[in-house]
Amino acid sequence: MTDTTETDKTGIGRMLPILLIGTVAVAGAFTLKDYLTFQALADNREALLAFRDSNYVGTVLGFIVIYTLIVAFSLPGAMIATLTGGFLFATFPGALFNMTAATLGATAIFMAARWGFGEKLGAKLEASDGMVKKIKDGIDENQWSMLFLIRLVPAVPFFVANLVPSFLEVPLRRFMISTFFGIIPGSVVYTSVGAGLGAVFERGETPNLGIIFEPQIIGPIIGLCVLAALPILIKAVRGKQGL
Repeated sequence: MTDTTETDKTGIGRMLPILLIGTVAVAGAFTLKDYLTFQALADNREALLAFRDSNYVGTVLGFIVIYTLIVAFSLPGAMIATLTGGFLFATFPGALFNMTAATLGATAIFMAARWGFGEKLGAKLEASDGMVKKIKDGIDENQWSMLFLIRLVPAVPFFVANLVPSFLEVPLRRFMISTFFGIIPGSVVYTSVGAGLGAVFERGETPNLGIIFEPQIIGPIIGLCVLAALPILIKAVRGKQGL
């Protein structure tokens, strides 16, 4: 009886981080949607620039902490945070700050999900038979390629790309490296958009957030996706040929 009770408590305790993230995400979706917006950035731009000019290091640290929390708790406004990074700090080092914060936030979700149920699910997949085991083995053999691929493809939601690796026993170090470098293209594109917000504000316009899907932008990203997928395709062909 005692062992069962202790196991239940341990199970509930392990689920607390991911439950906390889910609770804050839902609450934030209702309470923060009017604050983390482009209009809020436009209305407070002068105050933000003045604070940055008077305390640059504090602004950088505060920005990274806030952006990390936005990603870690899946709060609305991640895109606005990326634009803000460019607006306050230019394309560089703004992109570096954005990538650092996004990686830290993604790692928090990854660890919470793994702590809660990722290890058990990974063990079940490993012990399974048939097609499920083959799929997991295929992902395990091509982890680097798969991790970069889900980061590069714009259609894959960032939250999903954080959760899936936690279920597949991906090492933490590998997850962090692939996240940081995999989000470079998108981060640089949107940070550069943020860097040009001064002129956008003066014209009373809104930025083109669909820029990443324009041919001159999406073309190179698709090329990177192909490169990331190439090792998978080569292994698949060799496997069929028995090489």
